[in-house]
Amino acid sequence: MSIAMIDTERATSLYNILRQERERGFDDRAVIGGLDAFLQRFSGDLVAYVGSSGRYAEMSAEERSDWATRVVRRMRDAGVSVRSGSAPASPAPGNVLPRAEKQAPRRKSAPRKPPAPRRPLELSDDVTLMKGVWQKLLPRLHKLDVNTVGDLVHLFPSRHNDFTSVRTVSQLTPGDNQTAILTVWEARQTMLGRQKSTQAVLGDDTGNIRATWFNNPWVANQIKHGVQVVLSGKVNVFRGNLVFEAPEYEILDDRDNLVHTGRLVPVYPSTQGLSQRVLRSLVKRALDATIDRVDEFLPADLLHRTGLIGLVNAMRQIHYPDDWDAEKAAKRRLAFDEFFLLQTSVIRRRNDWREENRGIPISVDNGVIESFLGSLPFDLTGAQNRSLQEVLSDLRSDRAMSRLLQGDVGSGKTVVAAAAMLGVVRDGKQAALMAPTEILAEQHFLTICGLLSGAGYDPTGGYIQRLDVEGIERKVVVALLLGAHRKRIRDDLRSLMSAGMIDIVIGTHALIQEGVDIPNLALAVVDEQHRFGVQQRQTLREKGERPHLLAMSATPIPRSLSLTVYGDLDVSVIDEMPPGRQTTRTRFIENDRRDSAYAFIRKEIREGRQAFVVCPLIEESEVIQTKAAQEEYARLSEEIYPEYSVGLLHGRMSLNEKEDVMDSFKEREIDVLVSTPVVEVGIDVPNATVMLIDGAERFGLSQLHQFRGRVGRGEYRGHCLLLSESPGAEALRRLKLLEHISDGFRLAEEDLKLRG
Repeated sequence: MSIAMIDTERATSLYNILRQERERGFDDRAVIGGLDAFLQRFSGDLVAYVGSSGRYAEMSAEERSDWATRVVRRMRDAGVSVRSGSAPASPAPGNVLPRAEKQAPRRKSAPRKPPAPRRPLELSDDVTLMKGVWQKLLPRLHKLDVNTVGDLVHLFPSRHNDFTSVRTVSQLTPGDNQTAILTVWEARQTMLGRQKSTQAVLGDDTGNIRATWFNNPWVANQIKHGVQVVLSGKVNVFRGNLVFEAPEYEILDDRDNLVHTGRLVPVYPSTQGLSQRVLRSLVKRALDATIDRVDEFLPADLLHRTGLIGLVNAMRQIHYPDDWDAEKAAKRRLAFDEFFLLQTSVIRRRNDWREENRGIPISVDNGVIESFLGSLPFDLTGAQNRSLQEVLSDLRSDRAMSRLLQGDVGSGKTVVAAAAMLGVVRDGKQAALMAPTEILAEQHFLTICGLLSGAGYDPTGGYIQRLDVEGIERKVVVALLLGAHRKRIRDDLRSLMSAGMIDIVIGTHALIQEGVDIPNLALAVVDEQHRFGVQQRQTLREKGERPHLLAMSATPIPRSLSLTVYGDLDVSVIDEMPPGRQTTRTRFIENDRRDSAYAFIRKEIREGRQAFVVCPLIEESEVIQTKAAQEEYARLSEEIYPEYSVGLLHGRMSLNEKEDVMDSFKEREIDVLVSTPVVEVGIDVPNATVMLIDGAERFGLSQLHQFRGRVGRGEYRGHCLLLSESPGAEALRRLKLLEHISDGFRLAEEDLKLRG
């Protein structure tokens, strides 16, 4: 078979594929594997017709239609048959690419009805109804949670590129983002290395400049000789000449309607296989089609009083701002909307709770509470007393309590919760405390048992403690329920709870599992409440009949945000530290002074103290996190502190292994404890005075503040050392805040300012 015949056969096959593509709406499914695979396989035979116009899969339906029309026209100009047989064909009237070959009808058919006019797009319409959304694009849009046209409108940009600086060629300078309006003198496809690319020469009255688009040969087909285009991007120097490298480009039809260039251009969150150019075009199309259907829900007088712009204007300006002031005004309006809707939601939830949930009033015996407080080896602070009275007042009410007890690390929240649980137990009811981790649950179990029974508490009694409590005639039974318990222990505890024989149960998520019944539950305490979902807290409440809820948090939140975030809760704040508690000194130490940090720890150990070393945070994998801790443990024990006892604690240990390590640390058998971030909360070792945090820039301010709260809990001052290899400017500012601010609430306010 001759080469000419092969060429003709390939061209005829391509024509038939393109005809089917038109019939299918250009969905790239007329040939198995997609049209690009067919073109690549027979590129040598078809290059004269298809050129190098880019990947078919990445074109919109409209671009595919235009491209197919050009290809068929080139075939006809070359005298190639464009019928599915071998005979030459004359051009079909009308469309260059006909929809189908005409065949003699077997019978007369009814005339086709004209297509119904397309209705305007709605925000609720499926995104597939939009022009330019083809099948292969859908999975990528779904990864961005884009399912409807409205989702595209609400896909706000993460930032904007400033392409507003329009300059002439003579004014362009290397390194900056710049925009130029130029005429195309030449644009051609070329090979740069092994990549098909586009090179163009463009100019204006002041000079010429070269532009290069690597691995984008189809650009040459878009920008033709003599066309005016807008280029935006960085200008570099190559062999002494200025060059636009991979700039955004737009053919200049309407300077006031530019999308990719010549303005503040949005940069959206994206995903692999979805270019900014395609995403930007889709969002602009959705915005133009539906923006007038966005309803303003704030009254005019509120907008006037607050100086906010209208919602429609804000939606336009957040995507395509006229200038930076307009972008700031749009962000302010949309941020206001988020807070406003969040606050109205939590207030509605709070009102619903008050109306629908009548609580069980607790007859709190003041004498028992006073006896308990009198048995403690310390006096409550004024803030603790105030918070306790607020909690007890709620317990006495017939409205179910929903209160947050917020206090800094070491401020004494646990003793307030213990007093409240004791008041419930004295009235013949049950109480439960749920903690986010087993280590923290066990710590609470030991602490609460010690508080209730005083100096006579013997911690060797296992998971069930029967305590003598001042002011209560009978034994108070306190139990610890963990998922790590053996099945027999869990079953025994569940039976005792369901029989009402356990007064206070402390545990983790195991408390809310099926089969756990706490029939007389009157008070549910949730520690570190932000780590639990709303549904988890609600499940705990459902273990009893309308129990009171006390949530505790040691994570400071700015006072300016507390009403919005905790609008559905009454808030009690313990804003005093116990007398005599010294503030922990915090220092930032650069990585090249790591030896001085190790020397300081050695000095503290010689004086009889102990230290924590927290390994860098590795969010991707707990396995990798554990391995890093094991390697650091080996290095410190063998190279840095071979003369001292070094221990290891990580999240993949069994509960018994963790207990053994913590017991050894408390008994001063371990001098340096290497740990993953599991020590953030719940560890109380009064003799520990140093907290060294490696890779401190990887943690949030709140976490770092929690870490340093683990030391200096005894008679000696605590020290927190922040090690960091190469923190950026913003991370360094955050770490420096910890050096100067010890109050968690003030720290949270400053953190909020840094975040803008």
